[in-house]
Amino acid sequence: MAKMIHSMVRVLDEKRSVDFYSLAFGLNVAERVEQETFTLVYMSNAEENFELELTINKGRDVPYALGDGYGHLAVSVDDLDAEHARLIEAGLAPGKIIEFNRKDELFARYFFICDPDGYKIEVLQRRGRFK
Repeated sequence: MAKMIHSMVRVLDEKRSVDFYSLAFGLNVAERVEQETFTLVYMSNAEENFELELTINKGRDVPYALGDGYGHLAVSVDDLDAEHARLIEAGLAPGKIIEFNRKDELFARYFFICDPDGYKIEVLQRRGRFK
């Protein structure tokens, strides 16, 4: 059986992106791989083995076009309201909290936040299928 191990996003500014993912989601650099034309930065936390790979292509100074195919990454948290307030306090401008009901029952509570390169991240309340 396959096991999901990481997702990759291309970013312009390594420090800015590492700082964002550290502050927003408590991710730390697990490994940094320096190559001649690019750098890979693997970020993770003690909560999960899944990693986010930041790819920094050297010499690029034009923002990446995210296109119409990218959707979002998703993370879950124990206390959505507290995380939302913390991110506002940190100046990271999360979107409003949304309650998604299905068949008159709460299916999900979540909000979105964008990283410095415009990638959307969905932050979900841990419950039901969103563990």
